[in-house]
Amino acid sequence: MKSDSYSTETPPYTVKGDGIHNPTFVNDNGEAERGYVKPTAKAEEVDPWELPELQDTSKPFKEMNSNEKVVFVLWVILRILLFLSFLYLFICSLDFLSSAFRLLGGKAAGEVFRNNDILRNPVAGVMIGVLATVLVQSSSTSTSIVVAMVGSGLLDVKTAIPIVMGANIGTSVTNTIVAMGQITNRDDFRRAFAGATVHDMFNWTSVIILLPIEVISGYLFRLSGAIVDSLHLEKYKDGKQDLLKAITKPFTTRIVQVDSKAIQKIAHNEDVDTLLKLCCKSATPDPVNVTDANGTWYLEEQNKLCVTPCEFIFKDVGLGDTGIGAILLVIALILLCVCLFAIVKLLNSLLKGNIRKIIKKIINAQFPGKCAYFTGYLAMAVGCGLTILVQSSSIFTSAMTPLVGVGVISIERMYPLTLGSNIGTTTTGILAALAQDADKIREPLQLAFCHLFFNISGIALLYPIPFTRFPIALAKFLGTETSKYRWFAVLYLVFMFFLLPLIVFGLSLAGWKVMAGVLIPIAAIIIVVCIIKIIQRKKPGILPKVLRNWKFLPLVCRSLRPVNRVMQVCVCKSCPCCAETTDAKFPSDTEVETTRI
Repeated sequence: MKSDSYSTETPPYTVKGDGIHNPTFVNDNGEAERGYVKPTAKAEEVDPWELPELQDTSKPFKEMNSNEKVVFVLWVILRILLFLSFLYLFICSLDFLSSAFRLLGGKAAGEVFRNNDILRNPVAGVMIGVLATVLVQSSSTSTSIVVAMVGSGLLDVKTAIPIVMGANIGTSVTNTIVAMGQITNRDDFRRAFAGATVHDMFNWTSVIILLPIEVISGYLFRLSGAIVDSLHLEKYKDGKQDLLKAITKPFTTRIVQVDSKAIQKIAHNEDVDTLLKLCCKSATPDPVNVTDANGTWYLEEQNKLCVTPCEFIFKDVGLGDTGIGAILLVIALILLCVCLFAIVKLLNSLLKGNIRKIIKKIINAQFPGKCAYFTGYLAMAVGCGLTILVQSSSIFTSAMTPLVGVGVISIERMYPLTLGSNIGTTTTGILAALAQDADKIREPLQLAFCHLFFNISGIALLYPIPFTRFPIALAKFLGTETSKYRWFAVLYLVFMFFLLPLIVFGLSLAGWKVMAGVLIPIAAIIIVVCIIKIIQRKKPGILPKVLRNWKFLPLVCRSLRPVNRVMQVCVCKSCPCCAETTDAKFPSDTEVETTRI
C-alpha cells in the first residue's frame, strides 16, 4: 500500500535506506528534519530591491464632474507648492547644519590644518580630510581651506592631494544622515540607506585603491601638473558664484552667518575670536599724510573699517560659538526631519499610479539594444550638470535620497547619478582656483585638477565593466542590514565617519610599522572572507564541507542578532523605530545554513 501511495503522490522523502537519518527527510507535516531546508521555487522568490508599484485608488479624472476636476487640479497644485516649499526649507536646513558643525568644530578643523608635519603622512592626510569635512559638513569649505594653504605656500600640492581625497569621503556623510529620515518605514529605509551609502562605498573604495597608486607613482600630481603647464592661466573674476545660495541666502543669512575665512585664518595661525561673520562689507580708507618729528612726511596705510555690519538673529546673544552651534544643530536636525517627512509623504501622494509609472520609466529607462550600456553615462552627465547648477554634491545626493527611498529611482540608476555628482562638485574648486591672483593660480588649479582626475580615475575603475560595480552590492548589503537592525545605521555613521578615521589617524601617528602591523592583517582577513564568500555563491563544491557555510563560527561572529538583543535591552526600549520589528523574518539561531551544490 505504501508503494502505491508513493506512486501517485509526491514522495515525502528521498527513498534511501537510512530512513529518518536521511538528511533530506520530510515528516508527515511537511516539515524538514535533520537540518534540511526545503528549497523555494524561483517563481516564488521576490526581489526586495524591485521598485514598488502603488495602486492608484482615486477616481479616474475622466469620470469626475466639473467641480471634482477643479478640486482635483487645485489639490495637485497645492501639493506641488507644498513640495517646493519643503524642498526649499530642506536645502536651508542643510545650510544650517553646515553652519552648526562649523561653529562646533570649525576651530578644531582649522587647528588640525596647522600641523604640516602630520599632514605629510598621506594616510593621516586622508583621515584629516574626512574628519575636517565631517566637522564643517562641507567638502567645499575643507577643500577651499586646503586650496588657500596651497596658494599661500603653507602646503605643497603633493601633501594636499590625500586631504582632498579624504574630503571626497567626508562629503557623503550628509546624505547618509538624510537617509535616516525614512527610518520608520522598513522598505523605504532599506532603499534610501542603500542609495545614500552607494556614495560612501564608491568614495572609500576609490581612496583605498588610488591612494597607494598615487603615493608610489604620483600620477595625479604629474598629470595635473602637465595639464596646468599647458594652459594660458588668467584670473577669472566670476569663479566664486554660487547659484543655489542666491535663492537660499535671503532666508539663511537672517538666522546666522558664519565667516568661512575665519577657519582659514586659524589654519594660517592667526587669532580669531569668533567664527560668526560680524562684518558684511569693509573698506580701506585712503592713506593719510603723516609728518614725523624731523618734519618729513609720508603716507600711512589705514586699516580696514567695517562699513556694513552683519545683522542676524544669533548675533550678540552672548552664548558663544559652541552654544550657538549646539542650538543651531538641534534646530537644523528638527527642520531636516520635518522637511524629509513632509517631502516623502507629498511624493507618495503625488507619485501614484500612472504618474509614478511614467516618472520611473523616464528616470530608469535604458537605451534600446546594445546602446543600453551607455545609459549610465547619460545619467552621469545629468548628475554632473545638476551638481554644477547647485554647486554642491551633498545637496544633490541628499535630494535624490528620498526619491530612492520611495521607489522612484533605483539603486542602479542612483549609482551613475552619484558618480556624475562627484565630477560636478570638482568644478567649484576649479572656479575658486581660477579666482586666485594670476601669480598664485598654478598650484591651487593643479590641486583642483587632481580632485577632478581622482574622481574620473575612480569611475574608470568602478563603473565601465559591470563586474566592477561592487559598490552597488555593498550598498545593498548595508541597506538590508539597516532595515533589519535600525540601530546599525547609527553605528555605521559613527564608525565610518568618526571612529575609523580617528583610529587610523592615531595609528598613522605611531608610524608606518605600527600602522602596517595592525591594518595589513585586518585587510588580509577581510580579503580572504570576501573570496570565500564569492566561492560559496559561485562554486561551493570546490570548498571543503566546513567552509561551505559559516555555521562553524560562533553566532556572534556571523550575525548581528546577539548584538541586537543587547541593543533592544539597553537602547531600543525607548525607541521602537531602531529595534527589530515583529514583521522581520530572520532565520532562527538553530537553523542550519545550507549551500545548494
